[in-house]
Amino acid sequence: MKRDGYITWDEYFMGVAQLAAKRSKDPGTQVGACIIDDNKHILSVGYNGMPIGCSDDDFPWEREGAMLDTKYAYVCHAELNAILNCKASDLRGTTVYVTLFPCNECTKAIIQKGVKHIIYLDDKYHDMDMEVAARKMLDSAGVTYTRYVPGDKEITLKV
Repeated sequence: MKRDGYITWDEYFMGVAQLAAKRSKDPGTQVGACIIDDNKHILSVGYNGMPIGCSDDDFPWEREGAMLDTKYAYVCHAELNAILNCKASDLRGTTVYVTLFPCNECTKAIIQKGVKHIIYLDDKYHDMDMEVAARKMLDSAGVTYTRYVPGDKEITLKV
């Protein structure tokens, strides 16, 4: 007889995305993403951070100020990192688990790569123009999205 209490696929993949978010150096928002195929194989993982070769210590993490003095001009979002770092070139039909609903820019990449479904944890910017535009594009392109509702399981890792 199999054991009880094991985690579901959604819990597993969102957990991977949440763990990836822990790699982010961003003091304000840590985001993680995990891309899987139809066979439930992880194709790629990403988190929000500076591009390769750009030191986390040399670029700003501020949220306010002139554009070049904030993180917004430099940070690569988790979904885009997962897409760009994926060894598989074909992402058609895949699912992205992400801890924060994608912005309009990441949505463009998600659509262009053929991702079919997004499962997201948080949507704190729901009414912002970027997310309104993202949902409009996703709906138009036929990409579905579902909010992940965490259960009551808690997993502790010792690292």
